[in-house]
Amino acid sequence: MPIRDAAALPYLIIDFDSTFTQVEGLDELADVALQGHPDRENVVGQIRALTDRGMSGELNFAESLKQRLALLPARREHLPLLVERLKGKVSESIVRNRSFFEQFPGRIYIVSSGFREFIEPVVADFGITSEHVLANTFTFDAEGRITGFDPDNVLSRDGGKIEQLRRLDLHGDVYVLGDGYTDYQIREAGLANRFYAFTENVTRDAVVARADEVAPSFDEFLYQNKLPMTLSYPKNRIRVLLLENPDARAAELFRQEGYQVDTVPGGLDEDELVERIEGVSILGIRSKTQVTPRVLEAANRLIAVGAFCIGTNQIDLTGCMRKGVAVFNAPFSNTRSVVELALGEIIVLARRIPEKNPRMHAGEWDKSASGSFEIRGKTLGIVGYGNIGAQLSVVAEAVGMKVVYFDVAEKLQLGNAVKCRTLDELLQQADVVTLHIDGRPDNENFIGAREFALMKPGALFLNNARGHVVDVPALAAALRSGHLGGAAIDVFPYEPKTNHETFENELRGLPNVLLTPHIGGSTAEAQRNIAEFVPERIMQYVNTGNTQQSVNFPNIQLPLQQAHRLIHIHANVPGVLAQINNVLAAHHVNILGQYLKTNEHIGYVITDINREYDQEVIQALREVEHTIKFRVLY
Repeated sequence: MPIRDAAALPYLIIDFDSTFTQVEGLDELADVALQGHPDRENVVGQIRALTDRGMSGELNFAESLKQRLALLPARREHLPLLVERLKGKVSESIVRNRSFFEQFPGRIYIVSSGFREFIEPVVADFGITSEHVLANTFTFDAEGRITGFDPDNVLSRDGGKIEQLRRLDLHGDVYVLGDGYTDYQIREAGLANRFYAFTENVTRDAVVARADEVAPSFDEFLYQNKLPMTLSYPKNRIRVLLLENPDARAAELFRQEGYQVDTVPGGLDEDELVERIEGVSILGIRSKTQVTPRVLEAANRLIAVGAFCIGTNQIDLTGCMRKGVAVFNAPFSNTRSVVELALGEIIVLARRIPEKNPRMHAGEWDKSASGSFEIRGKTLGIVGYGNIGAQLSVVAEAVGMKVVYFDVAEKLQLGNAVKCRTLDELLQQADVVTLHIDGRPDNENFIGAREFALMKPGALFLNNARGHVVDVPALAAALRSGHLGGAAIDVFPYEPKTNHETFENELRGLPNVLLTPHIGGSTAEAQRNIAEFVPERIMQYVNTGNTQQSVNFPNIQLPLQQAHRLIHIHANVPGVLAQINNVLAAHHVNILGQYLKTNEHIGYVITDINREYDQEVIQALREVEHTIKFRVLY
């Protein structure tokens, strides 16, 4: 943002309680003073209720203040404790923009119905002098007990803020930022040009309804008024769309960061997603939603896609890359859950539980050892020796199985696992075959009639990978013929979008077949891990530019610096970095640090610079030939 001359800035009147800080000072003072008191919770609750009634305009301010102080058993020695507490509870967006306060102290006033004794030392850390703090003052008795407030102070009366602004007699535009009805009254009295309802900490409907603008953060206030700010874009303007019910922790983390979050239960088809994607900055999906070229064409603000699962074959990764959209997944978060499911499936199939269980429910007692076996000593063939396959290998050995594996990539075997040179070699010797390969298009029908024919008679087959990697009609035929002894399938070529849609598949009704609705990672632990891992990766990318563990971007991780960070994504053609640096040199911008990494499609440049940037530099960088996306982080 361009720096503006201080004299051209509006005067900014900021409330203290629940605006400059996240809390109400008197409420916190009550909490401090009543430490260890048996009636603490009740008294603090009463004071907070009176605060809310006063702030919403339900109770006149003077009466609210009088009643609160009557309940408050506080002493002078409690005030330093309160100040230290409040210093740790300054609103996050205020802390983030500390430099703004330090740069323009003469244009900022703290006008509060709270008390100078705790307000002044808190705001002093932001360069706001005592002359610019207008607040009430306490009265004390000889023993240091707080007895009330100075009645001669104009701010102790109803309409006190209005009278205080009249006395200030500010010449020029005046903007008020606050969360209470008394803040709005300054605007109502004609003493301010605009009133911004500050809702970062508390939202009072009666106040919001009267506001000229709503400011969910101080970043938003600065952005609207084109004032210098630490971030280049307010976090509250970043929209997140979460589909397919990821764990609630994901939405919680995004909201804590200040993003707007919308959720949609179930998946969306292409037409539905095209309708919803406009204006969305971050899209979160699982395995059912397809991010297609058409979806990307409609995505006018998309920064990142989060796959709350392992697979990313449902996402046009190259298309995302060419649009400057980073994609993140959760490659490790549900590993243990899938491994435990696979082990359970092996044991259940080996004991023919899928056949016996429904018979018992039908009243049929079929006690027989026919076709049942222990898994100890049997050979497990793992196709795909990645994170899941390797961990399953260790667990299977622990229960006495022999393990062989096949992978197209060279992998270090764990324990006593033995690598097979070919898939055919594995199929011919395994008693149980389990798939853990990815869903790339080349893997469609990876296992079909030919591969089933190679397996041992009576062998068991598991697929917890992707539905389309198995020829399901061929599997059904191998089971009906009796060549295979059983199967456990958790993934299918077509899966219902919601729990209300009927599941149709050739495997329904077959004996010794265990069918589960894509629940390999559906444990509380796995879903919680995924719901934390993916948002954290995305927020790191948005906040710092780090692309660590992105599946489609060059991976870069740099430490934060006390500098402005510029992010430039461009087509991978020669000369772009030189053009970027020429622009910076032409504007006399010194580079503190720079890192470039490329892949076959794009180049990704992080540049840290040591001076305030201006719109001319920004525009020139946007116009560099072959630019895909450019943004300023801070």
